[in-house]
Amino acid sequence: MSFSRVAVIGLGLLGGSVGLAVQANLPGCDTTGFDADPDVRRRAAERGLVARVCDTASDAVAGAELVIFCVPVGAMEQAAADLAGALMPDAIVSDVGSSKAAVAEALRRALPGVCVIPAHPVAGTERSGPDAGFAHLFRHRWCILTPAADAEPAAVARLSAFWEALGADIEIMDAAHHDLVLAVTSHIPHLIAYTIVGTASDLEDVTRGEVIKYSAGGFRDFTRIAASDPTMWRDVFLSNREAVLEMLGRFTEDLTALQRAIRRGDGEALFDLFTRTRDIRRSIVEQGQDDARPDFGRSDH
Repeated sequence: MSFSRVAVIGLGLLGGSVGLAVQANLPGCDTTGFDADPDVRRRAAERGLVARVCDTASDAVAGAELVIFCVPVGAMEQAAADLAGALMPDAIVSDVGSSKAAVAEALRRALPGVCVIPAHPVAGTERSGPDAGFAHLFRHRWCILTPAADAEPAAVARLSAFWEALGADIEIMDAAHHDLVLAVTSHIPHLIAYTIVGTASDLEDVTRGEVIKYSAGGFRDFTRIAASDPTMWRDVFLSNREAVLEMLGRFTEDLTALQRAIRRGDGEALFDLFTRTRDIRRSIVEQGQDDARPDFGRSDH
């Protein structure tokens, strides 16, 4: 079930963490990597994110049984097309993108006849770049696989075993359903964070800098989320636009109802909402999906 060589294309937070996690958990597996940015390649080599950093993507995937694209979702198709001729005939191609239906279509378009099994490790921090990765990023986190209906079961099982070896829990899901779920749990929260921090920035002249100076815990949490990689999130919103717009419409309706309750002085409605949402928070903690410590209690040291 294991792979003898894994190639990582894109050596930022997720790609670097994949490379480090493979080296830590699958010592018999060789790792190669490539990034389009020569400065990232240099730093990746210094940190040892993979065993060998290559100067071209084609060199990186030569002989690789598993190729994982860790580039922004908008760059997936071109990155795949650039190395299509260099893949082993029986290689499995996957990714780590936060939207799945558009990515799956892009990869299959660029790599006809190749075994493509999209994946999304639901893990990360607000940091980005080759210095951000660490080996246990995926430990006790979900990795969602979204194979096509005609995907070979043995290949899906093999990729599942790979992510389990890195410490992840596996879920198999339809790509469109994944995109709807992640629009609620990840994409809309990021959109809200970007918006409220942008609003605060616009108000800085009015408040004489006091928004930043006196930022409370809630606002600081928003700024942490809004510090995430702008290229990645731009591409996520564009590639998952339908699900995001559907969930944004629902959120707008709920926000209007909350605005109405405040205007009417309806304390009971506010109390009921806040009680329900507090229970959801408690459930998330009870299921081990959050920790009060920074970065989910994970340290890269």
